[in-house]
Amino acid sequence: MSTLNRRRWLASLAGLGAASVAAAQSAGPVQSSSTARPTRQEKPVTPLRNEDFYRPDGTFDDEKGKQAYYDLMTHYHVPISDNVRKNLWAVDFALGDFVHAGMGGIFWLNDKENGYFGHEIYLLPGQMIVEHGHAPTDVKAKHESWQVRNGFVYLFGVGDPSPEAERLIPESQRDHVSVRHVEILRLGEVASLSAIGDKHFMMAGPEGAIVTEYGSFHDGEGLRFTNPDVAF
Repeated sequence: MSTLNRRRWLASLAGLGAASVAAAQSAGPVQSSSTARPTRQEKPVTPLRNEDFYRPDGTFDDEKGKQAYYDLMTHYHVPISDNVRKNLWAVDFALGDFVHAGMGGIFWLNDKENGYFGHEIYLLPGQMIVEHGHAPTDVKAKHESWQVRNGFVYLFGVGDPSPEAERLIPESQRDHVSVRHVEILRLGEVASLSAIGDKHFMMAGPEGAIVTEYGSFHDGEGLRFTNPDVAF
């Protein structure tokens, strides 16, 4: 990402406020530690541009994607260790719409023998992890919980559709989303997948988000994406 674009990105983050949404319905896709909701008003933001993250031949430039996540960490005053720089990855799920459907991550631990997993999730403003579920393989289907470290996220899962869902889901993914119940997970809050195997996804609020995931062993062979075009 060019210096000019990085400045625009950081300036965009600096001018953002947290989004306000309608109160969530009582039945939800997660078991959350809190029902508090953001109260500040949404503010306009200069959007990130997909063209900043793709090479002339249309392939995703993961180095530019990772730089955007480093900028997100800088925005939140999160130290960028050598371990982070060595192990951070960025993906666009092979969908060509990184600013709306993509993520950054680090697998801190993924222990099959003892059955536990630690993961850091990085999301740009409004960026969505594509909808998916977890199926059993030679191990049990993955269970997971999430704790927001910075920003906030919208959690989508099984339940009655929320009125704000259609507005939030990126246009490129609306035909590939089967769950439209929305909860908000704010700074420091923890939530868990309500039932193993349920389809779910999360999307960052307008300042982006950093989320720690705790889970059972993650077997990539058990991932089941709703969008058939996804590659991960």
